[in-house]
Amino acid sequence: MNAKLAWRNLWRNRRRTLITGASIMFAVFFAVLIQSMNRGSHEYMIDNMARFHTGFIQLQDSRFESEPSLDNVFEMDDALFERIAETHPNISFLVPRLETFMLAASEQQTRGAYVMGIEADLEHQLNGLKDHLKSGRFFTPGEGAVVMGEGLAGRLDVAVGDTLVLLGQGRFGTTAAGKFPIAGLVKHPMFEMNDQMVYMSLPDLQWVVSAEGMITTLLVTPERVRDTDVVAASVRESMTENGEFTVKTWPELMPELLQAIEFDMASAYVMSAILYIVIAFGLFGTILMMTLERVREFGVLLSIGMKRPSLSLVLFLESLLIGVIGVLAGCFISFLVVFYFYHHPIPLTGDLAAAIMDFGFEPILPFYLSGSLFLEQAVIVLLLSTLICLYPIIRVFRMDVLQASKA
Repeated sequence: MNAKLAWRNLWRNRRRTLITGASIMFAVFFAVLIQSMNRGSHEYMIDNMARFHTGFIQLQDSRFESEPSLDNVFEMDDALFERIAETHPNISFLVPRLETFMLAASEQQTRGAYVMGIEADLEHQLNGLKDHLKSGRFFTPGEGAVVMGEGLAGRLDVAVGDTLVLLGQGRFGTTAAGKFPIAGLVKHPMFEMNDQMVYMSLPDLQWVVSAEGMITTLLVTPERVRDTDVVAASVRESMTENGEFTVKTWPELMPELLQAIEFDMASAYVMSAILYIVIAFGLFGTILMMTLERVREFGVLLSIGMKRPSLSLVLFLESLLIGVIGVLAGCFISFLVVFYFYHHPIPLTGDLAAAIMDFGFEPILPFYLSGSLFLEQAVIVLLLSTLICLYPIIRVFRMDVLQASKA
């Protein structure tokens, strides 16, 4: 009976119910939107840096961290790969890389370049590299061709079909140099790397730098990103026992990025706290209005024999129903908006775009989409609305029936 009475009370005054429900709906909507934008930016940065640069888990020679040189490489060994793959069932695949810095030159220009020897299919499996190809094609192993970033190609004034000269230092101080046809150009999602990236077939780069059969890093990719720490612990326990290798996860390889994200998260929490305070005062205003409008009604109900606990229960159920309706509506609307922008990120322009590009990232505003995002904000707003709705209950228990009946 109390539940029926609470439901009917909601629709006796539709305007009041709709105003209160709309307040809760917009509270959930804005809370989800802010958190989605914030988390989306962080996930975008981490995902790009991990997939295109460091990997989620990286195996190196133990001397490579202190001296990142081609002298401190290790051998690509099938037995080693099998041993790593057997350390944990959640390892998806392994990506070998050989990385070095060289001078890249055209007829008129010379620029520093970050040259990476890769197995194209495995690299594409990790980060979808082939999807970023803008012109030309990808090389085949042994072809002796390169694929380079559009930004670097523009600086050197070269195009597909031209020849790129690479000059650097190989293993044990040998000279590494050669002429390579440009097979294709990629638009790298990280602008800093777009201006200095040169990809080459792994066997070709191994031959150029006199490091046949060697790699600088081996990326271990877990099936799920959240398994990174567990998988890294298993690989570390198996591979570092004799001190030959070190195993590092992306937070250890990118401490500066992690600190920047933590600082940004702190500011986001402050903004969220301010938003929740504003939401709380907005909800309290609507609940206060609803309570003052119904003082006479409460007085009459108490005077004809309705018990205060029963009336309080009805008021609580009313508030709970309004809260649930508002939260569900807010989650539904915010889901539609977040779902759209998750698949169609907002492009940034002007000074903000320039600032984002200075950090080496594509100037877009990505959104984060996860069930936990909606659940967290819904629970927080619902708890706020429930706490605020204690006010009319307290008012009922303190109410003077005679004065309330004459209100």
